[in-house]
Amino acid sequence: MDSSGGNSLPSIGPDGSKRKVCYFYDPEVGNYYYGQGHPMKPHRIRMTHALLAHYGLLHNMQVYKPNPARERDLCRFHADDYISFLRSVTPETQQDQIRALKRFNVGEDCPVFDGLYNFCQTYAGGSVGGAVKLNHGHDIAINWAGGLHHAKKCEASGFCYVNDIVLAILELLKRHERVLYVDIDIHHGDGVEEAFYTTDRVMTVSFHKFGDYFPGTGDIRDVGYAKGKYYSLNVPLDDGIDDESYQSLFKPLIGKVMEVFRPGAVVLQCGADSLSGDRLGCFNLSIKGHAECVRYMRSFNVPLLLLGGGGYTIRNVARCWCYETGVALGTEVDDKMPQHEYYEYFGPDYTLHVAPSNMENKNTRQQLDEIRSKLLDNLSKLRHAPSVQFQERPPDAEFAEPDEDQEDPDERHDPDSDMEMDDAKPSEELSRKPSNSIQNVRIKRENAESEPKDQETHKASIEHAKGAETMPEEMASAKPSETTSMAIDEPGSVKVEPENPNKLPEPPGVMYPKS
Repeated sequence: MDSSGGNSLPSIGPDGSKRKVCYFYDPEVGNYYYGQGHPMKPHRIRMTHALLAHYGLLHNMQVYKPNPARERDLCRFHADDYISFLRSVTPETQQDQIRALKRFNVGEDCPVFDGLYNFCQTYAGGSVGGAVKLNHGHDIAINWAGGLHHAKKCEASGFCYVNDIVLAILELLKRHERVLYVDIDIHHGDGVEEAFYTTDRVMTVSFHKFGDYFPGTGDIRDVGYAKGKYYSLNVPLDDGIDDESYQSLFKPLIGKVMEVFRPGAVVLQCGADSLSGDRLGCFNLSIKGHAECVRYMRSFNVPLLLLGGGGYTIRNVARCWCYETGVALGTEVDDKMPQHEYYEYFGPDYTLHVAPSNMENKNTRQQLDEIRSKLLDNLSKLRHAPSVQFQERPPDAEFAEPDEDQEDPDERHDPDSDMEMDDAKPSEELSRKPSNSIQNVRIKRENAESEPKDQETHKASIEHAKGAETMPEEMASAKPSETTSMAIDEPGSVKVEPENPNKLPEPPGVMYPKS
């Protein structure tokens, strides 16, 4: 392809080599609607997919339709009563559940909308499915619908209901001793940090706007607790940070993290609200600058899960995630955009890249140097590559199966059996798309089992499946604020939080202004 869009990829050396990449996409995801005026628009995922199709990138990777995460899959992290609430609440019934809405923080930033639970199942299924693929030999897995990093164990937050990232990391921990989480969304990755705050098996690194900004957490002094001390890294940034300033922190810090922590897998949350011109953001990154984080993580040749996240100027979100898919594939994409069904969104230039603005960079060289020095000092206090004594590896995540009531419950989870893929099947949903390129995309399902045709049978199957499951983690309250975090070192089961758990102090307002 033409390289006029800028060359983010080396043509020689190990980073120029191809990777085995898989991509998760459900054609229905773009139909979910948070409501009029809400900045979170799942339609951006469909726009991204259309660009990938018309740039020809879908032919260079395996494309899968995610199997929806089941209730018991979601409850590997989330509280049973919270997931039960998400499953049952509808726009029509929400007024009868006022106390539950308040308890679970559902209603304003996180509204009830048609298909809410199915939406959660879909985006979580893609992230967990991607983790399973990495555990079985893929180099990179992509789920742009995922990356909803604010969700907590028993409450929604910041447009996020289910924390697909935590669920994917738990899946990766079945195979890998250590997992690194890196977050380049403009908002602090609080839900993921909180979940793993007391373990040394997961390191979380978040680059974010800090100071009178949602969610109000992510101080440089928040470093982890108990065994997890110094395994949380927070990089607080100010308005207007540009590519050069961002990379002056990202590369030395992540380079040192990779050297010291030596993760077996990496999860990179690629929230696009850190781009210049975002509706809710205040950074000044170009798409190439944002994608440089993807390129750098890719260069370590460690299994890599790429997830979406924030991003509210949706034409730029689609541009960014399309370009970053090309980076993952080792393919340079043309700056001139091909004609497609959403072409008019990208006028008047109809190009993939947009120039950053001339806004002031409030991050001074001295501030950046001090942040880098402080965090490198924190990393120097880590013992190299913590190890964990492995027990028998838990079974891989399995997804919807036909009528489990007819099966022997002792035979459902064979620890030695791997998730299998069936042959590629054309998607009925995609066949209705206007674009010929998208019509020809073949979407595979993740296992050989067919989905239940009757919706009520499917619900009964989910309910039946919600039994106890062997897990590599135990829920524990350990953060100084007594919020829920997770210890990974002993096998155990999810503890249900009390009805009124202690919570973090209220963040400085909601994520977007109310009209």
